[in-house]
Amino acid sequence: MASIHPSAVVDPAAELGENVTIGPYAVVNAGVRIGEGTSIGAHAVVDGRTTIGRDNRIFPFAAIGGMPQDKKYRGEPTELIIGDGNTIREYCTLNTGTVQDGGVTRIGDDNWIMAYVHIAHDCQLGSHIIIANATQLGGHVHLADWVFLGGLSGVHQFVRVGAHAMTGFQTRLSQDLPPFVTAAGNPAEAQGINAEGLKRRGYTAERIAQVKAMHKSLYRKGLTLAAGIAEIAAMKGQSPETDADVDLMLGFLGDASRGIVR
Repeated sequence: MASIHPSAVVDPAAELGENVTIGPYAVVNAGVRIGEGTSIGAHAVVDGRTTIGRDNRIFPFAAIGGMPQDKKYRGEPTELIIGDGNTIREYCTLNTGTVQDGGVTRIGDDNWIMAYVHIAHDCQLGSHIIIANATQLGGHVHLADWVFLGGLSGVHQFVRVGAHAMTGFQTRLSQDLPPFVTAAGNPAEAQGINAEGLKRRGYTAERIAQVKAMHKSLYRKGLTLAAGIAEIAAMKGQSPETDADVDLMLGFLGDASRGIVR
């Protein structure tokens, strides 16, 4: 059964799984569903149509499932869905979606979200992401798996960040950041590839060389984006693993309607 501190306020309509822990002065409102083994820290608020999976750790003073900070919002029944095994630190704010998008803000599994991070309405986050302190995501931002965002970064609404990409401290990201690419600055500029991160995830030397070749076509040869895409497409055929990396890059670039970080 759930362990609820006597000072916490939990609506009887909230659904709590086995071994859920609710800390002192926390508030859990109607419409919330919390999965087995998740802990809600002191003074945290979980609101709205929010579904939280298993084994998450939500730290004190986080505000989870609040209504979107969008003046078009008129109280529609939109949602926040959080997966399993996430860590959400102090003073983070995660909002529900809007009907102008899919109506759902979604967080995947095993993400590490540090203090004071804001995740706005309709953001879509994959898994194994690290977001450092005080980073701010505008509405409709998409982060793929294994993204790392440096502290105090700002991501403009509708921007997409590809898998394994990384930003440095205080980066302002207003265009899409392709997979594997590192960026820094205000505005952001491409710096290289996230080679160390790829090594930690078991990428072979062959795959890392392929990623470097794609980066070179995008950023080091003075090609137009269309010409860079064509050159990357011609890299297929070396191995199934490198072909998968090429397909990942091509799939991302094919939908880069905002342009990419240069």
